[in-house]
This record gives sequence, structure tokens and C-alpha cells, in this order.
Amino acid sequence: MVEPLPEPAVQRHYDAADLEALILSAVAPADRSLARVQVDDLAALDQLHAGGKPATVALARLADLRPGLAVLDVGGGLGGPARTLAAEFGCRVCVLDLTATFCRVGARLTERTGLDERVRFVRGSALTLPFPDATFDVVWTQHSTMNIADKAGLYREARRVLRPGGLLVFHEVLAGRGGPPYYPAPWADDASISFLARPEEVRSLVTGLGFVERAWLDVTATTVEEMRRARPASGPPHLLVLTRGAEMGTAILRNFRRSVEEGRVAVIQAVFERA
Repeated sequence: MVEPLPEPAVQRHYDAADLEALILSAVAPADRSLARVQVDDLAALDQLHAGGKPATVALARLADLRPGLAVLDVGGGLGGPARTLAAEFGCRVCVLDLTATFCRVGARLTERTGLDERVRFVRGSALTLPFPDATFDVVWTQHSTMNIADKAGLYREARRVLRPGGLLVFHEVLAGRGGPPYYPAPWADDASISFLARPEEVRSLVTGLGFVERAWLDVTATTVEEMRRARPASGPPHLLVLTRGAEMGTAILRNFRRSVEEGRVAVIQAVFERA
């Protein structure tokens, strides 16, 4: 029997006080009007996955996303990828996230970008999606499944809400062969809320649930190269530095980089079609 997701602990891990104010103060000088911001203004802070916005764009191109598609971004956080999919690919996106703060702040940021008619936020669990069967053309996840122990339940729910021929598209951190990841990590301060599956386990599970593989890319090496590049000094700091403080935020990012470099985690982009 699979243990239920420790949802309160996960919510506490991601919650942050004054998050909107922290983000806005980081992206704009004090004398600039913040009534409207651009998607790219937020990209350094709201794309909470390795590779940032370029990884989102690459994944959307891998999946051949088209205007008008209905996308469910499961664990979509502040909505950075969702706003990119809406602005650059013409998709209609629903962001589902467990953390109330992410949903609230994400909706406000979306209003500031003028995309609130194409991007909406719903608070809920990936294991009990609050949507009817066959609602979406695409179910999308980026670095949002690491806290979910019940991977079968996750992908079963994804299949349920997909229309026939719909796509499961993901960019995920999975277990590597080099040992457990270093903690604290971006998704967990310790192993109690960390549930990384091996790539072969995920691949087998998803196809066993009735999906057909369309693409599977191991982008671990590329992720290492991207993480070794220095963050521009002129840009805003990483969101973890803002929310956890410079010392802790930097330590978390360093741990993640070491985990990727040492093969303790694998980073995979994949596209599956619902049969």
C-alpha cells in the first residue's frame, strides 16, 4: 500500500511570506510602475526548474504545442511556464498547485502580465484532480512530481483528465544511480517528503497505464552545463535566495547542482500520447 502524500508538510516547504512583494521588488526598481509587467520580467523568478524559461520553450517545442490547446500544468507553482505557454504558444492553461500562496500570488502576477483570460489557477492535489474526465489536451509537469510518492495515482489521474490523443508532457527530476540526492534540496529539506522514482520505473509505469511514448530525452548533461553558467550579476537572485535567505538558498542550489553533477538525480524531458 502506498502511503498518502504528506501534503501539509509539502505546503509548509513551499510557502513563503510576502512572496509577491519579494518578487516585484526584485524585478523592478522602486521608481518603475508595476501595474504591468512582462512575462520575461518574471522569468528569472517564476520558472522554478532547471534550465528556466528556455527549458519550458524547448519542452513545448518537443511536444509541438499549438494555439488553442487546453493545458493543465500540475504543480505549476507561480505559473511561469503557464504564462510562457499562453504568451508564446497560444495555449489556454490551468495551473493546479497544492500551495495556496503560489496560487494567490501566481494569479496576481498573471493579472499584471495581462494574461488572466488565458491562465487560471486552481488549488488542489495532483492525486485527486478536481476536473471531469477528458477535459484537457495536455497535462504538463516541470519539476513538480518529486514530492509525490504515489506515482501510479499521479499518472492515472493525468490520463483520466486527458482527451483521447492528448499528451502527457514532463520535465522531471528523477532518481539517479549515484546515491541519494543531497539535502536540503529545492523540493525537500530532507528525505521525508522526497520521492524520486528511477527513469525506467516512470517509463514503464506510464506506458503500462495506456500511454504511447513519443519522446524521451535525458537532459542531465545539458542541465549540468546550464547550472555551471554564472547567473547574470545584473539580474534578480534566484527565488530560493529571496525566500530562504542568501546562505540557505545558496546552499540548496549548491546541493542540487552537486546531485546533478554526481548522477544522484537524472533530469528527463518526455512526451507521451494517451492511447
